[in-house]
Amino acid sequence: MATRKQNWGEDRVMFYDVQGRLRSLPASWTDVDEIDAFRQIAAGRSFSRPDDLSALASLIAHIKDRHGD
Repeated sequence: MATRKQNWGEDRVMFYDVQGRLRSLPASWTDVDEIDAFRQIAAGRSFSRPDDLSALASLIAHIKDRHGD
């Protein structure tokens, strides 16, 4: 891990790939934080956290509103 910071409106982890390019991932996709209660209880049986699904649903609704669907 090279650094961790707020980027594109979210907490992100920065790292260098094998070619030396700086890359980033949402910190929630990594194990840099302690395991939250949901992940602990889900024990790998759930692909997405409820908060992430709620954010995705909001984004989809926003896109539909903008495009009139």
